Amino acid sequence: MATFRELHQGNAPLVLPNAWDVGSALAFVAAGYPAVGTTSFGIAASAGMPDGGRSSRLATIALATQLRPLKVHLSTDIEDGYADVPGDVADLVAELSAWGVAGVNLEDSTDGQLVDPAASAAKIAAVKQRSPGVFINARVDNFWVSEQATVDAVLARARRYEEAGADGIFVPGLARPEDIQAITAGITLPVNVLAHPTLAVAQLGELGVRRVSSGSLPYRRAVDAAVDAVNALRDGRQLPTATPYWDMQRQLTAFRTGLTE
Repeated sequence: MATFRELHQGNAPLVLPNAWDVGSALAFVAAGYPAVGTTSFGIAASAGMPDGGRSSRLATIALATQLRPLKVHLSTDIEDGYADVPGDVADLVAELSAWGVAGVNLEDSTDGQLVDPAASAAKIAAVKQRSPGVFINARVDNFWVSEQATVDAVLARARRYEEAGADGIFVPGLARPEDIQAITAGITLPVNVLAHPTLAVAQLGELGVRRVSSGSLPYRRAVDAAVDAVNALRDGRQLPTATPYWDMQRQLTAFRTGLTE
């Protein structure tokens, strides 16, 4: 099986689905994805909390421990590392690595505002020193939080994170092809973007993107689909199809059996 790093070097971008619980992760594995990420929004929302504010820390760690038996690579979204002190972030990633996590997303914003890039670079350096094998996907949030949202500002931060030891650069909020191409051409690390309804994966690959994350889209769509299913029942419309109960039960049973063997 290709390493997580090698998956970023294929002929087409790595499409990374983002799970929020064991069931969604198992479904993505069954669909054939070689790697699965987590979504901080989906994890937080399913626990009744808004995203951000370091609310998903305990649930993310718990999910990573549960997903250890998966036969695919796991990348966890850890917001800003859930701490200000670089050593504390390094401790967290070392713990996740011990549970088999292959990569982490590390944001450079906290509570919707950019932080000093020196602080983010220090976290990256500490993580890389402690866990050199973990793929650090450094998230540059200028476009996401609409602050200093220019290509030049993104590139300045990305280059700083590359020098600190990042393995990839994640720029959520990018939608203009010319911006995407300028950023992928301006750095040597693999660039990750969020899925966008106007940009196909093949087109993103042509623009130089090496990884496309679903983000919280699957979670949000699942909630919409749940409401639509029950509305159909109430309104007398044709019920939607779904994976049979017994198929999902077999997946979960096989997963739990693997934990005890």
